[in-house]
Amino acid sequence: MIDRTVNPAHAEPRPDDTAPRAASAVGYGGAPALSDPAPGTVIDAASTTEAIEADERRGQPPVLTLKGAQQVFRTSRGEVPAVAGVDLDVRPGQVLCLVGESGCGKTTTARMAAALSSPTAGSVLFRGKDVAAMDRKERAAFRRSVQYIHQDPYASLNPVRTVYSTVSAGLRRHKLVKNRHEARRVAADLLERVDLTPAEDYLDKYPHQMSGGQRQRVAVARALAMEPEVIIADESTSMLDVSIRVSLLNTLGRLRDELGVSFLFITHDLAVAKYFAWRGEIAVMYLGKVVEHGPTPQVVNDPRHPYTKALISAVCEPDPDLAKNKERVRLRSSDIPDLTDLPPGCDFHPRCPIYAQGSCDTVRPPLVRSHDRLLACHVVTRG
Repeated sequence: MIDRTVNPAHAEPRPDDTAPRAASAVGYGGAPALSDPAPGTVIDAASTTEAIEADERRGQPPVLTLKGAQQVFRTSRGEVPAVAGVDLDVRPGQVLCLVGESGCGKTTTARMAAALSSPTAGSVLFRGKDVAAMDRKERAAFRRSVQYIHQDPYASLNPVRTVYSTVSAGLRRHKLVKNRHEARRVAADLLERVDLTPAEDYLDKYPHQMSGGQRQRVAVARALAMEPEVIIADESTSMLDVSIRVSLLNTLGRLRDELGVSFLFITHDLAVAKYFAWRGEIAVMYLGKVVEHGPTPQVVNDPRHPYTKALISAVCEPDPDLAKNKERVRLRSSDIPDLTDLPPGCDFHPRCPIYAQGSCDTVRPPLVRSHDRLLACHVVTRG
């Protein structure tokens, strides 16, 4: 198998590189370092082709849609609006990254998208049909087409099942193989595809005999066994060492290229989002709402929402020369509002550095198209 992805440690400089970059400077799909400026840079032919492909994907009907999806949890302290009216489209072959602080509703949104939990309000559509209205046969097809990779590779695999048993379970359940011999052959092919080679060395192992990175690759192989159209990866690299994380992201990126599978990728790490979704889109969540959503290069190189700016400002820059020129965003408060007692108006206004009295503290900003993306900010959209 030929790995067509770029290893950042061995990447050659692009035409707009004027100085050496850190090892993590070039991501999957040619993503530059987080602090590289977008305006005025030279765009190479590969980047132009990728931009055209991204535009073509944005013009296709979505495979998976969240429409006004809400999730409210009832607690002894009152109702907690974990997700408050999220609209997302995942298109064929697209990578959509959902980013934000821990507790902002990313995983809850992902679980609704996979039909692992039902929205309190709103809907989840698969190829235009409401998942809640599907019959048993349609729901089974949906389960095959939308696969979920969990965050914890130590908890997501059954400790008493071998790798073969784990990867082939779906194949056998959905009668995608005729017999045990074929199931073992297909399972071996899947392990090879996720770079667990030679596959025969892994098929009869148990989870405790493998590292975290190897376990997560088994989870990816299990998902691929169903030939999915969408893979929902919930912080699937956050528990891995950095070098292993990059390797797994490269594998996922290669699978997207080879199979055309779409990804809804959940992460709190903007550097990971930029690395993996450079040719896709990023949606930034804050307290259960999307506050900025657009093509990855625009969002990370030219953020418009003050919360997105604060997130990018918090990313560590290993290059001291770039770090000196990096914009620093100082929030008015470090305290995150309580979900059971949200402030009036914009949820972010108590912390916002560009807060405008009279609008931000009274009217909740809608998510509207502005500056080549979707934004929920009175001040920015007004300007």
